[in-house]
Amino acid sequence: MTEDGGPDGLARGRHETPEERADRRWAELLQELRVAQTGVQILFGFLLTVVFQPGFARLDDVGRDIYVVTVVLGAATTGSLIGPVSLHRLVTGHRLKPQTVTWASRLTVLGLVLLLCTMVSAMLLILRVALHGSTAAVWLVGGMLAWFVLCWFVLPVCARCSARRDGDR
Repeated sequence: MTEDGGPDGLARGRHETPEERADRRWAELLQELRVAQTGVQILFGFLLTVVFQPGFARLDDVGRDIYVVTVVLGAATTGSLIGPVSLHRLVTGHRLKPQTVTWASRLTVLGLVLLLCTMVSAMLLILRVALHGSTAAVWLVGGMLAWFVLCWFVLPVCARCSARRDGDR
């Protein structure tokens, strides 16, 4: 069985060669990356300016540590989500499109995990300041973490499992 469920290497419901499938998957991945990259670039840009704001000096040591972790996570996220573009550019013409799509997809999933961590870390920093260090900040961030995990990972996994069960009938 292939990733799309077909026993012969062709996607179920499609009659495409492995190269056509790689081209389609690459185009779909690029669309997904455009959405993720825009959000990451905006978030990371704002994070980079925080240290130059007058209020930054009033952060406690924990706040500064959270800020540093958040900036590093933002940089790692940016690297993971821009990585597929670099990968594609450097291997273009070497007949590696199916492998490129697989690796680019893995980098994108890693980027989404890092984006989750960046969002949670940024929210923790902001809510700690907004709520004056209240433990409510941790609870709110925990709730948002659960929401992100549900939307970004649990629902897609459930959809895959459901499709797999439907395919077994």
